Amino acid sequence: MKLRKKRAAAALSILLALTFGTISCAVKKVGTGDGGSQEPETSVSVSVTDEADIADPSAEDATQPSTQANADKHVHVVAAGDNLIHYSVFMNAKQLAGGNGYDFKPLYENMRYIVEDADVAIINQETIISQSNPVKGADGGPLIFNSPPEVADAVIDLGFDVFTMANNHLLDFGLQGLQESITFWNDKAKTNDITVLGAYLNEEDANNIRVREVNGVRMAFLAYAEHINGFDELLNGSPLRVIKNQEEDVIERQIKQARQIADVVIVSAHWGGEDTFEVTQDRKILAQKMVNWGADVILGGHTHTPQTMEWLTRDDGTKGFVFYSMGNFICAQTDNFNVIGEMPDFDITIDGETNQVKLENVGVIPSIVHYESPDFQNMKLYPYSKYTPQLAAQHGLPYAVPRGTYTEFNWDVINNIIDTAIPKEFQKLDK
Repeated sequence: MKLRKKRAAAALSILLALTFGTISCAVKKVGTGDGGSQEPETSVSVSVTDEADIADPSAEDATQPSTQANADKHVHVVAAGDNLIHYSVFMNAKQLAGGNGYDFKPLYENMRYIVEDADVAIINQETIISQSNPVKGADGGPLIFNSPPEVADAVIDLGFDVFTMANNHLLDFGLQGLQESITFWNDKAKTNDITVLGAYLNEEDANNIRVREVNGVRMAFLAYAEHINGFDELLNGSPLRVIKNQEEDVIERQIKQARQIADVVIVSAHWGGEDTFEVTQDRKILAQKMVNWGADVILGGHTHTPQTMEWLTRDDGTKGFVFYSMGNFICAQTDNFNVIGEMPDFDITIDGETNQVKLENVGVIPSIVHYESPDFQNMKLYPYSKYTPQLAAQHGLPYAVPRGTYTEFNWDVINNIIDTAIPKEFQKLDK
């Protein structure tokens, strides 16, 4: 998010006002829906009292129409796929911290300019953070995950604003682990300007639709999961709530409600089969239903591979857009298609005259998880534009243990995966 630039501008305005006039600063609390958290919104009103700066109201040209009320509103959005913290990911962070906790920030640093340039940046947090349980990242054994809290600090510092948690690893450490993780992220939402959704403390919380206002645009966020790795029944009798893709009546109701209270509706959908470029028919059908109900953008995840995307048309001729799967953001997987991800990058415009939502400049920035042999060393994320054939030749994937099935890796392989998953018209290779 363009937070630091906005703070700098605000600081300059305050400095000027202190020099030349008076300042009235009002701070109000606006409910974000983040589990009862409050999002601070600071309104700074600058009053310049120098007589030379006071305009004569009678001198205004009444013949000139005011364009401010009818001006278009714009929001630049970036999203990322699964933030999947494998053992080798947190071991790199541990090494970078020099034995004092974990430092994940260098792993993500190459992506900072992309995330910070967005007005809203969205990410799927694939792993829970339960501080009473041991840190796990599959570790070569059962596919269960629990990440250090420093992960949250790193991705918040990177500039992400919206964190979705509806995914299949929510119950890796049972109900206690999930409740701790929800509470952890709700606490982060209280102390940071972030929105959290996808796993909820109770039914009321699940029906409290998260809305952020950005550049005058009200944006609603919803998140759903296909399954929870067979642990779904643990939720029976528990107040904890995760909404499943099969609950189409709930999804329809929430999307339609979000449509009433917001200008834009963005849905995170965790779905599909893993390790494939194929988009299954059931997802196409559900995506079309979501768009018909009022979703403007669908951000898919879970497959750990990048997948295609397309416009979907409603009966009235308006359109929504679906990214079927963004793949991984970070991971330590060992098939070549697992280390190529997608970062959706698009603009939302609200027409000042008609209030119609328009999606513009829609596309994808490919990302690469780089690591080297031996033992996944020097792990870093790169946008495609910053990666090179030389780095590709140094990648440790062909030598990783345990070995994957698709172990060939070079510059041509990367480009073939991108061309397979991302239609040319949506490729943003120079960002």
